Amino acid sequence: MPASDEKAVPSEVLHGIGVSPGVVVGPAFILASEISHISETTIASDQVYREVSRLEEALIETRRQLHGIQEDLRRRGGGRDATILDAHLMVLDDRAFLDEIMEGIQKKRRNAESVMREVSEQYAAVLASVADDYLRERVADVKDVARRLIRNLSGHVDSRLEDLKQRQIVVASDLAPSETASLRTDMVMAFVTDLGSPTSHTAVMARALEIPAIVGLRDVTARVAPGDQVLVDGNRGVLILNPSEADLEKYGRVAESRRHIVEGLSGLKDEPAVTRDGRAIKLSANIEGPSEAEAVIKYGGKGIGLFRSEYLYLASDRILGEMEQAEAYTSVARRLAPEPVIIRTLDLGGDKVMPDADHPYEANPFLGCRSIRFSLMHTEEFKVQLRAILRASELGNVQIMYPMISNVGEVIKANELVEEAKDELRRDGVPFDDAIRKGAMVEIPSAALTADIIAERVDFMSIGTNDLVQYTLAVDRVNERVAYLYEPTHPAVLRLISMTVEAGHRHGIWVGLCGEMAADPIMTPLLVGLELDELSVAPSALPAVKDVIRSVDFAETKSLAKQALSCKSAREVLTHCRQMLRQAAPEILELV
Repeated sequence: MPASDEKAVPSEVLHGIGVSPGVVVGPAFILASEISHISETTIASDQVYREVSRLEEALIETRRQLHGIQEDLRRRGGGRDATILDAHLMVLDDRAFLDEIMEGIQKKRRNAESVMREVSEQYAAVLASVADDYLRERVADVKDVARRLIRNLSGHVDSRLEDLKQRQIVVASDLAPSETASLRTDMVMAFVTDLGSPTSHTAVMARALEIPAIVGLRDVTARVAPGDQVLVDGNRGVLILNPSEADLEKYGRVAESRRHIVEGLSGLKDEPAVTRDGRAIKLSANIEGPSEAEAVIKYGGKGIGLFRSEYLYLASDRILGEMEQAEAYTSVARRLAPEPVIIRTLDLGGDKVMPDADHPYEANPFLGCRSIRFSLMHTEEFKVQLRAILRASELGNVQIMYPMISNVGEVIKANELVEEAKDELRRDGVPFDDAIRKGAMVEIPSAALTADIIAERVDFMSIGTNDLVQYTLAVDRVNERVAYLYEPTHPAVLRLISMTVEAGHRHGIWVGLCGEMAADPIMTPLLVGLELDELSVAPSALPAVKDVIRSVDFAETKSLAKQALSCKSAREVLTHCRQMLRQAAPEILELV
């Protein structure tokens, strides 16, 4: 047997949720994450000294690391930032805290890691319950120090995205919004995660960055080691660890076939999104930042249907000033003019929380103080963003959209704040579009059910299906354990979409859809048939969606929609959608 065969490692196939298309092969980079499992071990009396010694060594190493970080910050001129770590060092010198851990090891006869976790969680819980703001802020310090100590006790080695020195496939438990917002696409070939769903922020960013990605793999971080060769098929959610020559040959053919289809679709860039019998659909793009404006033009998008403004904050990890925001919005408005640019106001909360924002811990963040609720509770900060948007509106193609509206009162209050922001700019002699159009996102069942009332106060409505599905079906959209229940074609969801469209049209305003459902070509005939006026998708999804629109008859899609609204299950609806796509644009099925 040849030497290469002796060293061959068996392939292993893992199945997750493909959220961003593409096939790539490369070495794995394991991103440091929370240590999700800490074993609890009973120790003998003669092992107590060893455990205490391990703890003392971990304390010494943790102090050394923190002092090293402080020195590095000072050298780079961040003296003020360096002082933040003083609080961490104070935790390490807290005798009561350390004595309780030592006592736990000696009396409970348990390993240091498990005692450390227990004591730190108790301390954090007590601090979180007190009324004093300063003490409550120390919760994060205790948790951070405990995490670092546990890492040092367990020998867990830190790795960060900044450590990437070559093109690799990132393997992580999950990726924070700030991490995905700052990914270096020249170094990241693809990423795969234990957690996540098709509409999690990780999935959304992967599509925006055009990076192949698989989420919801459950235990990929435990199965893949640094440097392992990995094949990622982001279309079908298949990951192959240590792919064989046969695997590489097979997926090479698949990638080549898909490449030919995509190249063929590129010829549609300047063609209109019109059905064969003349129904025109506005086809716009979702973006996270100014740099993506070029991709919108590249793929033939007719403007921006959703500018997720919070990613400007997440990418910089701080609250941006009025002029910084205005510059970002203006650059996009100029680049896309005269096409519309719809800027969604801040949608922080849920799975997108900034470290320095006034956003305390919430047991149910998706049901808590997020999006428009957060903005209306912080009106001065909200008006900073509104003034920035108004500054960018001088060209006449900028529009405002409010996220997560649950009742018309929120729209009325937001509109009032827009008028206040206008008055403030007028006093300063700043030009803006006084007739700027304002819209509401329909993401909550209560908004869909009262769409006729909301439509009286806005110029357009856009349906955000990511959250609408979540709230309608009571399914956490970023929880891979219940991802199978997340069904955009559920009869309840389709009825809410239909109600919203009908209400908008009765009041003479257009209705769009900017959730990830719009980017799925299988859904395109159904959405056209439901009479949506606009679909807004990730730039890279524009060609496939346009191809489907141009391949169907509006009359036939209306029949499909009528049939879907009478179906009893999501699967039944999906079957009908696939059948129409197979007849109208069979080449697209190979891409989805």
